[in-house]
Amino acid sequence: MTLIHQATIINEGKTTEGSVLIEGEKIGKIFYGKVPEDVLATCSDVIEAQGLYLIPGVIDDQVHFREPGLTHKGDIETESRAAVAGGVTSFMDMPNTKPQTITIAALEDKFERAAQKSMANYSFYLGATNDNIEELKKADPKNVCGVKVFMGASTGNMLVDNLKSLQRIFAEVDMLIATHCEKEEIIRQNVEVFKKRFGEDIPIKYHPLIRSEEACYRSTAQAVELAHNYGTRLHVLHLSTGRELSLFDNYPVEDKKITAEVCVHHLWFSDEDYERLGSRIKWNPAIKTKNDREALRAGLKSGKLDIVATDHAPHLPAEKEGGCLQAASGGPLIQHSLQLMLELVNRGVYTNEFVVEKMCHAPAKLFSIHHRGYIREGYYADLVLVNPKKSYTVTSSNILYKCGWSPLEGETFSHSIEKTFVNGHLVFDGKTVGSEITGKPLEFNR
Repeated sequence: MTLIHQATIINEGKTTEGSVLIEGEKIGKIFYGKVPEDVLATCSDVIEAQGLYLIPGVIDDQVHFREPGLTHKGDIETESRAAVAGGVTSFMDMPNTKPQTITIAALEDKFERAAQKSMANYSFYLGATNDNIEELKKADPKNVCGVKVFMGASTGNMLVDNLKSLQRIFAEVDMLIATHCEKEEIIRQNVEVFKKRFGEDIPIKYHPLIRSEEACYRSTAQAVELAHNYGTRLHVLHLSTGRELSLFDNYPVEDKKITAEVCVHHLWFSDEDYERLGSRIKWNPAIKTKNDREALRAGLKSGKLDIVATDHAPHLPAEKEGGCLQAASGGPLIQHSLQLMLELVNRGVYTNEFVVEKMCHAPAKLFSIHHRGYIREGYYADLVLVNPKKSYTVTSSNILYKCGWSPLEGETFSHSIEKTFVNGHLVFDGKTVGSEITGKPLEFNR
C-alpha cells in the first residue's frame, strides 16, 4: 500500500489538506486530519506531500496518437508516456489513422495495440464516413467513447459531406457523436480568394481567414440543428470562435444532450502569435483573434463550454514547414496542457478548483466514465501531484513527444508535475517515466 501523506487535495470544488491511501489499483481510504498510526505502519511507501497539490488524473477526450500507419510522427507508447509526464492519465484517440478506424475490426486492433503499449488509460473513437452507418451501429457504448464525424475535412479523407448520410448518423446512431465542424465549401471559396492574391504560397497569418469564423459557425450550427431535430447526444470538439458560443447552453454538463469542448491552444494563443510562431500554431480549426480567445475563456467559465482538451496531433518539424497550403495542421500539447491551465490560474483567469472541474471531473461526467475523474474511495487511483512552487521551462531536452518539438518551447510555467499514478502505479516520478504498461481500457456507464 502507498500513502500520499498530507497533500493539498483539490477535488469536487474544495481544497483540503488530507492523505490518500492507495490499495492496489484503487483509492482505499481518504484521511482528512491525522492518519492513524496503524495505517502508517502497514504502508510500504509513504510519500510526504506537504505543499503539493493532489488532483485526479486529467482526462483528455481528443488526441491523435498516430497509430497505426503514421507512427513516424508519434505512437501509442511514446505519446502516452508524454501524457503521464503531464498528468494526463486517460485519453480518447481519433480515427484518422492509416488504415482509418472506420470498422469494428480496425477499432479492435487499436484496443489490442494499446493493451500492449499504453501507459495511460484509453478509448478510441469509431470514425464515420458517408457510407459506414451499419458499422457505426455495431459499436459498444460501454467501451467505445463515441463516433467521430468530420463535418469539415481535416487530416485524412474522412469528410462526411452527404446530407442524407449526416441525417442518418444523427438519427440512427445511439451513442455520443463528436464532431469536427468547419464548412468545407466556405473554406474552398476562401482558398481561391487568397490564391488569386498570393498564388500557392499563402502566408500562414491568413490561415484563420481561410478557415474562417463563418466556416466554423455555419458547420457548428448545422450540427446543433441536426442534434435538436433527432435528439442526438452531440459533443462539438475544439470550438475556436466566440460567435459559436451562442449555439450552446450553460446547464450543468450532466444535464445536457449537446456539449462543447475547448482546446488549450485556443485558450492560450491568438492570431497575434502567428508572426512569432508561424506554422507551429497552425491547427484546424485555426487559432483566431484575441477577442475570440477571450470569449472562449469566458465561455468556459460560464459553462457554455464543458471540458478542456488538447487535440494533441504531432507532426515532424519538416511537415510543419510552408504556408497555409503546405504546412500540416496540428501540434503536440498533451505533456504540458495541465501546466498551461494552471498558468492561467496563476494569471488570475481561473481557479485551481475550476481547472480540476473542467479537465478531470467534467470529462468523466460528460462521457459517463466508470470510477475515474475524482478522488473518491473505491475509484481507480489515477492521481497527480503538482508542485505549485517549482517552475518548469519547456525545452527540447525535456520534451517526450516522438516528433521532438512543442509550440510551447521557451515558455516557463509556474507549476511542475511531481508524480503521476495510473491505476495505483507510479508511472512518472518528476523526472522519468516508468517502463511498466499500466493503462486500462476506459469503461462507460451507459
